[in-house]
Amino acid sequence: MSSFFTLPYAQKKRKRPETSEAPKKRLASTKTSSRDPKPAPRKPQRDESISGSEDESDDGPRGALDDDNEEESSSGSEEEEETAAERRLRLAERYLENIREEVDEIGFDAEEIDRDLIAERLKEDVAESKGRMYRNLAAELSFEEASHSQFKSNGQSITSIATCTPFVYTVSKDLCLIKWRIQDLPADQFPQKNKKKSAKPPPPPRRKPAQVAFTRGDKSKVKDNSYKGHTSDILTVAASQDGKFVVTGGQDRKIIVWDATNLSPLRVFTQHRDAVTGLAFRRGTNQLYSSSKDRTIKVWSLDELAYVETLFGHQDEVVDIAALAQERCISVGARDRTARLWKVVEETQLVFRGGGGGGKSSLKSSSKNPKVLEGSMDRIAMFDEETFITGSDNGSLCLWTIHKKKPIFTLPLAHGIEAPLAKDEASAEVNPGEEVVPVPQPRWITALATIPYSDVVLSGSWDGCVRAWRVSGDRKKLEAVGIVGSSSSSLSINGTSNSHSHPKDGEESQNSIANGVINDISLFERGDRGKDGVCVVVALGKEHRMGRWKKVPRGRNAGVVFEIPRRSVEKKANGVHGEEGGDEE
Repeated sequence: MSSFFTLPYAQKKRKRPETSEAPKKRLASTKTSSRDPKPAPRKPQRDESISGSEDESDDGPRGALDDDNEEESSSGSEEEEETAAERRLRLAERYLENIREEVDEIGFDAEEIDRDLIAERLKEDVAESKGRMYRNLAAELSFEEASHSQFKSNGQSITSIATCTPFVYTVSKDLCLIKWRIQDLPADQFPQKNKKKSAKPPPPPRRKPAQVAFTRGDKSKVKDNSYKGHTSDILTVAASQDGKFVVTGGQDRKIIVWDATNLSPLRVFTQHRDAVTGLAFRRGTNQLYSSSKDRTIKVWSLDELAYVETLFGHQDEVVDIAALAQERCISVGARDRTARLWKVVEETQLVFRGGGGGGKSSLKSSSKNPKVLEGSMDRIAMFDEETFITGSDNGSLCLWTIHKKKPIFTLPLAHGIEAPLAKDEASAEVNPGEEVVPVPQPRWITALATIPYSDVVLSGSWDGCVRAWRVSGDRKKLEAVGIVGSSSSSLSINGTSNSHSHPKDGEESQNSIANGVINDISLFERGDRGKDGVCVVVALGKEHRMGRWKKVPRGRNAGVVFEIPRRSVEKKANGVHGEEGGDEE
């Protein structure tokens, strides 16, 4: 008697294909769902091999079904197996391939791309926000090959000058405030790309600045308190970066705020008790600092046209002041021989003491180069928030850092010394001896200007030229670069020369462009971050801006505009950029 328990194993196994209909239905359902990770045809294949004898009519449809399911399941499994990171990598590779094809067809300018890199811009912005020197421009500017043009009005000595692209503001001892427009660069010097050539030749560019607006004070209205104008010599001028305000200060103790568009007076401040000698805007703002002979420094807010506070500390007249982006300013106190850094927010000050022979000097004292003690510290300019430079009446340039109380480097007789007097000029005797001839005096430093956050500084005196200097790579000394506008200068870009780097006794520049006392220097960069060079504007006068104790007989009451080109542009045009590039830092 046979039963299920007594049947052979093979017979029991043959009955399993009856129960294998369910997988067929599942396989049919997988046609609509391609996301089943398990390969469906495997189980039916195993059943066929086990069952051995099965209805052959089912083999054909099942085989076709299995082939379709294998293709769909394989594509679905590949999409499932690709991770998110792999998918991003695949898309990035496809994007780079497309860019490569476009670049091969169109091409690109590698230099322009490098110049506009976002990372480089961010680094520069961070360095400027922290007040650090981050640009080495001295090696890129060709000072000797600068072009120049003069402009003047029929007036007295120009005492100060200020720039706000593309305008220049000048003030003079005859109470005049004049607004000039600086002309654009000639097209042949900086040609534009992809510009069609016209048959008609372009007109010659006008090089001299054009006068835009003019205003003059009135000395007869000294006792008129309602008069909104100067009644005595104007000594200083400053212009805001946004182009809204122009501010002047003078011997009449007034600070006048003018509308920059038409030079109409907006407000007159009379808080100072003596002549106003210096004005400086905080970079990027309308906060103003003023210095005066009353030994004080005052802070103003021109957005509200209001007085803020007064800073005390100098023991003598405060004759010059400078400021950058941070809320602080630095000033020099003439014969107290100190420079003071004022931290306005902290209400503290740092005192730096001069004296003449401090710091490391590049020249030794001798009969031809006498060592002259410092009498008055007259000029100051800032490289960055931690480094500044001062100029004195002994002809010395001193490099300072806020971490030391004495100058870290002193460059004596930067503009040389005066020619010695003749015997008959020094004495009324018939046959005077050599002992009556006084010791030649050094030429004072009468003007200083820097390109902010760079290594370039320009200085002026009355030797007929503007001299360019740079801070060394280790930030510990000053090096001579050249004379602005004098291509015959023997000075090289690395500060070395065939002759001595300082002018000789009574020497004047062979191309004396700036004939007169250089009372002030102002500059701005052409193009995007100075890619087209630097424009320097110089204020000239027959007399010193503070008085008449120094006169230059052959001097002129005028202004001079220097256009300093970029050295890198010229090298590329001549095809020698690669050869000389190794000499530059």
